[in-house]
Formats: sequence, structure tokens, C-alpha cells
Amino acid sequence: MRRARTLTGVGLALALGFCGTGAWTYAQARADDALAYGRERDRALADGREGVAVLTTLDAATRQRAEKSILAWRDASTGPLREELARTEAEAGASARGTVTEAAVTALDTRAGTAKLITTVRVRVTPAGTKKPTTDRKRLEAVLARTDGGEWKVRALSAVPLAGKQEDGDR
Repeated sequence: MRRARTLTGVGLALALGFCGTGAWTYAQARADDALAYGRERDRALADGREGVAVLTTLDAATRQRAEKSILAWRDASTGPLREELARTEAEAGASARGTVTEAAVTALDTRAGTAKLITTVRVRVTPAGTKKPTTDRKRLEAVLARTDGGEWKVRALSAVPLAGKQEDGDR
């Protein structure tokens, strides 16, 4: 009987020690800077993908639809890009639908609230007055800025030239 109590006590002590160690390890991991950095990177990636998709899409079947697309552009952007888009006039014409096929965060500064994202985008363009769309692929780099609300918005968007292709000035 005494031996059973001793074994039970030892087992209970080991179980409590194991649970305590697990709880301490979990608490350390929750407060880990690398984990927080990873979460912020994932947020920047998700918000950046969405922003690039919005900025490469324009429904210009009618003027009202074009105005709605331009408002979406403004909502997805910040800084100088947003200011530039504020001057954009809505007109009916060709429509484009951008789909981000791949994206990666190439730089992230959580203290400054800035990030860079490189993406590949499939853009399906439908010229005005026709139903026959064409598809183009683009590589874009987006500079992101974190807003006061914690969202990442596109501050700048530029094309990335394909490797091996020369620009006219490079020849």
C-alpha cells in the first residue's frame, strides 16, 4: 500500500512538472519576437496581395462601374499613390481583371511600418465593345505602408522587368 502511494505521488509530481514545463514553453513562444514578426509578415502578404489585385482591376463597362473601381483603388492605396489616384477621372472603356498568382514579402520593417512585396499577376483585359479578352502576365513590386489601423496598403506599385530582357536604354 505504501509503495502504491509513493508511485502515485511520483507520477503526479512528474505530470505536474511536465504540464508546468509545457505551459512555460507555450508562454515563451507566445511572446517570441520571431512569432510576432512572422504574423506581421503574413498580414503584410495578405493585405498586399489583395491590394495589388484591386489595383490591377478596372471594371470600365460603364462610367459608374469605372468610378466604383477607382474608389476601390483609393481604398487599397496610401501616400503618393493614393494622391495620384485621387486625380483619376472615370471613363467607360476597356476593362481589366487582375489576379495575383504568386506573391512574396521581400522586405519588412515592423518598426517603420514598411514592406516590399513582389508579385506575379495575370491580367485579363477586355477591350471596350468586344467580348474577346486577352490575357497578359506581369511582375510587379509593391511598396506597402502600415496604416494606423494596422492594415497594409500599397504606397507605390511598379513593373519588374523580366531577367534577360534589355530596356531600350540598355543596348
